[in-house]
Amino acid sequence: MNNFREIPIEEFGGNPFKMIGNDWMLIAAEHEGRVNAMTAAWGGMGVIWGVPAAYIFIRESRFTKELIDGSNMFSLTFFDHEKRHEMLGYMGSASGRNEDKIAHSQLTVAHSDGAPFFEEADTVFICKKLSRHTISPDGIMDAETLDKFYPNGDYHDMYMGRVVRLLERVR
Repeated sequence: MNNFREIPIEEFGGNPFKMIGNDWMLIAAEHEGRVNAMTAAWGGMGVIWGVPAAYIFIRESRFTKELIDGSNMFSLTFFDHEKRHEMLGYMGSASGRNEDKIAHSQLTVAHSDGAPFFEEADTVFICKKLSRHTISPDGIMDAETLDKFYPNGDYHDMYMGRVVRLLERVR
């Protein structure tokens, strides 16, 4: 973790719309000694219940969801998208149930506060799980959204996590 420095969340200067929606992130968790990560482009950051928080969305079918459900901690890891585009695409399409995606991607696992993250990252949010909410069709007000994103009924769970540590790569 020598390549990173902790910064106060209030000093974060990144744009979460760009970071999540355009550059993507890896969501990582560990349970019973197994680490896995998945690429995500849905989520956000803000404040809930008086604490800095991040929220993410994961479908039931994802292996990473099993690990997050079994853990109290998870990380959101951000990379230089241009340099890591291929890796991020792979991490979002291959299953960690069937192969060691992390080794295949030549990522180095590090830990902070019990959450795995990757040494190759530029920015890391370490999060303590606060809540999980299942998206359901009766909660989606826009029929077009329902048809476009859930034609097979494979709804996401939304996880909210308290940001307990923000790490930035030392340059």
